[in-house]
Amino acid sequence: MKTENEIGRESIDVHSFARPTEAVAKHLDLDIAVNFDQKIISGRATYQIENLTQTDQIVFDAKGLQIEKVFLGDSLTETNFRLGKEEKFLGQPLLIDIRPETKSVTIQYRTTPEAAALQWLTPQQTAGKKHPFLFTQSQAILARTWIPIQDSPGIRITYSATIKVPKELLAVMSAENPQEKNNTGEYKFFMRQPIPSYLMALSVGDLVFEPIGEKTGIYAEPATIKAAAYEFAEMDQMLTAAESLYGRYRWDRYDLLVLPPSFPFGGMENPRLTFVTPTVLAKDRSLTSLIAHELAHSWSGNLVTNGTWNDFWLNEGFTVYFERRIMEELYGKEYADMLQVLGFQDLQHTLDDMEKKDDTRLKLDLEGRDPDDGLTEIAYEKGNAFLLNIEKTVGRERFDQFLNKYFQTFAFKSTNTDRFLEFLRTELIKGDEQIAGKINIDGWVYSPGLPEEHVVPSSARFAQVEQTYKSWEGGTPATALTTKDWSSHEWLHFIRMMPEKLTQQQLTELDKAFGFTNSGNSEVLAAWFLHAIRNNYTAADQALDNFLTTVGRRKFLVPLYKELLKTPQGKKKAQAIYAKARPNYHAVSTGTIDEMLK
Repeated sequence: MKTENEIGRESIDVHSFARPTEAVAKHLDLDIAVNFDQKIISGRATYQIENLTQTDQIVFDAKGLQIEKVFLGDSLTETNFRLGKEEKFLGQPLLIDIRPETKSVTIQYRTTPEAAALQWLTPQQTAGKKHPFLFTQSQAILARTWIPIQDSPGIRITYSATIKVPKELLAVMSAENPQEKNNTGEYKFFMRQPIPSYLMALSVGDLVFEPIGEKTGIYAEPATIKAAAYEFAEMDQMLTAAESLYGRYRWDRYDLLVLPPSFPFGGMENPRLTFVTPTVLAKDRSLTSLIAHELAHSWSGNLVTNGTWNDFWLNEGFTVYFERRIMEELYGKEYADMLQVLGFQDLQHTLDDMEKKDDTRLKLDLEGRDPDDGLTEIAYEKGNAFLLNIEKTVGRERFDQFLNKYFQTFAFKSTNTDRFLEFLRTELIKGDEQIAGKINIDGWVYSPGLPEEHVVPSSARFAQVEQTYKSWEGGTPATALTTKDWSSHEWLHFIRMMPEKLTQQQLTELDKAFGFTNSGNSEVLAAWFLHAIRNNYTAADQALDNFLTTVGRRKFLVPLYKELLKTPQGKKKAQAIYAKARPNYHAVSTGTIDEMLK
């Protein structure tokens, strides 16, 4: 195995200005105030540092921050600093003069209202409509827009924080959290396990807490808490299932924070406190595989982290594989098979759509680009398919032993593709050429597309859906189809089977029979809207408008806007909706859609 220093040298992060092999931050004490009127955060970030080479400079990442003063040591001796040249996507290096003996650096700073990680919501944009709301989204490289930080997944820190907020609001973080408001508006936080910067997270709002189990619970606005507690009632069983597969949960508590609808992702695996979209509140627990996914990140991603964003598949491919193992443990193989098929369909669409074929490799080269370019189904579903191929080659029992050893060996460390593959060769392949040939590292990791030996997943329950669909195609009225007890996955498969061209009569018949336009399930709705847009089914126009102006989840927004933009009439509709909706979206979503609509 390579030494830590050798790994450090080969893992230089092209998305960070930090030079961690020279001087590196180890612990952060954050002391900040949240100002909703000005839409800024201001205060001090104090780092305990290690000066590994006795250098006279330490480098942090900053983007759009106003750096006011910098001090050294407990005596707070003022020191010189400068912000270097700004680079697209990356922001600027913050270069601070230090001495060989310097043990701590304090940076006094403030954010700007445009900080991309911060979404400031008016009371009207929340569920309760009474109080403003703030949440952060630091992944991939947005932590530097709200904290001056060495913003690389290859650098891990512990942290404590003191956060001052308006008295009527509660602050929560990716840390040890309060469970109720106090009367001072000042909250203290501790994260004792080392985490990468993209897992730094803060949210402030009119929040209440409801426990689910001994070490699980939900934070949400009062208007949402009951629905959320019902939807996520199985969190404890998920946690038990996960621990039975890959060992002890290492983060003390596992809580969820249900955010307002503008949150750009399904979930964000901030340790101890997953941030989650309200689009999974389907009232029937049908979309909770998303929670299994975020929980699985407590091992793959949070415990063992991709060292750079070129290795993103190490976070997401493992997590998709683990998520489906949790779902299989809880609901059986037939249920998990449906998730595999839907995921494989998503992968096929991505492979067909992706213009830059090099981006269909697992190991990416994102130098000079936004790391969000790597946030595709390749990392998630091709990564998962590669791990399924290893499982098929060596057997599940042996693969599970290997994964347990992997999580133990690299716990609380960042790794990269080369290091993982070296571990795979040493601990699992062990020189067996036949196994190596079947695992086919080169075909999966370094080559575009899917290797010839890839397995196309199948589902017994979906086979029945296909029979039902064929009978509708053959003339059976929609109302006479056998669809009782279908899960949202079966409905999704049914909708995805429909041809691009449908008549108004067909769309009306299906909608009348199954109520797709008024579905409470966001996955079903988004899939149905694609057909409505393609075929100018105007009966869904108002629902589409409502959906696009209230939901900020990028997974849904991008395909729907893309479909609208295919016709001049649709483009007009897209522009009109986006003009209203844009203020509700997070910068992660607007960055993508601005580009599409320009």
